[in-house]
Amino acid sequence: MSLQHMVLRDFVIVRELDLHLSKGFTALTGETGAGKSILIDALQLVLGARAEASVVREGATRAEICAEFDLSPDLHHWLHEEGFDSAQELPESLLLKRTIDVHGKSRAWVNGSPATATQLRALGDRVLDIHGQHAWQSLTRPEAVRGLLDAYAGVNLTQLGSRWGTWRQAMQALQDARKAQDTLQEERDRLLWQMAEVDKLSPTPEAWDELNTQHTRLSNAQALMDAAHAAMAALQDEDNGALRQLARAQDALQDQAQVEAEFANWVDVLASSLAQAADVAHSLHGYLGHTELDPQGLQALDERMALWMSLSRRFKRTPQELPALYQEWRTRLSQLDAATDLGALESAQSQAETAYQTEARQVSLARAKAAPKLSKAITQAMQGLGMQGGRFEVALEKAEQPTSSGLENVQFLVAGHPGTTPRPVGKVASGGELSRIALAIAVTTSQLGSAQTLIFDEVDSGVGGAVAETVGRLMQQLGRDRQVMAVTHLPQVAACADHHLVVSKRSDAQGTASEVTPLQDAARVREIARMLGGEKVSDTTLAHAREMLQRPEAQQAPAP
Repeated sequence: MSLQHMVLRDFVIVRELDLHLSKGFTALTGETGAGKSILIDALQLVLGARAEASVVREGATRAEICAEFDLSPDLHHWLHEEGFDSAQELPESLLLKRTIDVHGKSRAWVNGSPATATQLRALGDRVLDIHGQHAWQSLTRPEAVRGLLDAYAGVNLTQLGSRWGTWRQAMQALQDARKAQDTLQEERDRLLWQMAEVDKLSPTPEAWDELNTQHTRLSNAQALMDAAHAAMAALQDEDNGALRQLARAQDALQDQAQVEAEFANWVDVLASSLAQAADVAHSLHGYLGHTELDPQGLQALDERMALWMSLSRRFKRTPQELPALYQEWRTRLSQLDAATDLGALESAQSQAETAYQTEARQVSLARAKAAPKLSKAITQAMQGLGMQGGRFEVALEKAEQPTSSGLENVQFLVAGHPGTTPRPVGKVASGGELSRIALAIAVTTSQLGSAQTLIFDEVDSGVGGAVAETVGRLMQQLGRDRQVMAVTHLPQVAACADHHLVVSKRSDAQGTASEVTPLQDAARVREIARMLGGEKVSDTTLAHAREMLQRPEAQQAPAP
């Protein structure tokens, strides 16, 4: 998942940049103000950082950033889950693109498909890990300190947070129930009375429609009976009834069917019509046999419909909505019954607390095992960073009360000199020491994440001499397994790099622009000499630069 290629257009003071990157350790150097951090800013933007119109180069309409990474199997799975592999089943690389216009509006793509900033940030967590020059500031933030130890211990707080939330909800429900027993009982009594009123209606979802149908039938009973009698008379009249007329037509055609073959078909149709008409007549006879006027039944329906209408007005619902309202009351009553059942709530709270405590103890055990190991590893890293005899300690202290992150607070302590008692990092370490401690932590924990590209943005600020050489060796060592990029002002660090890029400014009629140039051989010697002696490069600084590049620890690894 290393970074292979970057393209910038009209970004800050970069007009156009097409940069291919290699694995191993790459140093980015340049004079102050040349824009060494522009590449890092661009990477952060293409990986979902907040976009602002100020990143668009003056005079341009929009900035464009593209970054290409090689792919790993887990990224293939992520792309499939997010729907970015529809056009190509197994893409060979991960291509990210983002544009920002002069109004601050941005658009993003992943392998050619539109993407959100959230999706870009999710990718950023997988492909890139940036250690900024102010990384030491996180050493004073409790949540960052705890997160670092948990990452080292392999602790995932998702389950603990979920159980904490469940416990808090259970505690809140029990507390609310205890405070509101009287109010809840009043609401329960009111619901019971309302339900008893509506229960008189037998409020099934189809009850109102059925009642309307019955009422309409009884209201029109006389008209229905008159219509049935009239229909029977039209069908069964002795002389002119439809049944007799159909029978006569059938007989007339039947007599000549042997002469005209088509008559036979018509005879069949008339026979069917005669049978259907006779069936209707029979049904009408049955209907009239059990249908009669029912004024008492009609009155009962009138009274029942009046009750429906009265209750619908009382509860400000239409008659059709009363059954659903009744079900809402039943649901609410069940909730109130549960809320007033203090025994059940106490049991639920106790079970939730037990589940949380069980998970929290497992987290505490993992932290307790990892803390001395992390302390030892960072202490060892400090020895080569100008803090010989210093000691780093990861301290676990029992929290005043349980939290969503566990039962203890995590604190980083440091003793800068032999024989001194470790004290909180922010209180005893100077700015330079904090930077070196942060660098020691970054190096120690760099293998924790899945990101294959590590970027160090001037984390070597405040160090020099032999310590700077150690930093360079550490960067080179990291570059054996992962891609490492470091923005640095130290020649000792740059000399240890496998690859060297220099950032420079140039001015012309179109204005000032930054450029990034790969350095080899004499050009690299000259840049190291500039870093050693300033703008005026002498034979002495050139000789010193060549010597630094020829040291065993500074020998370039072959490009992949």
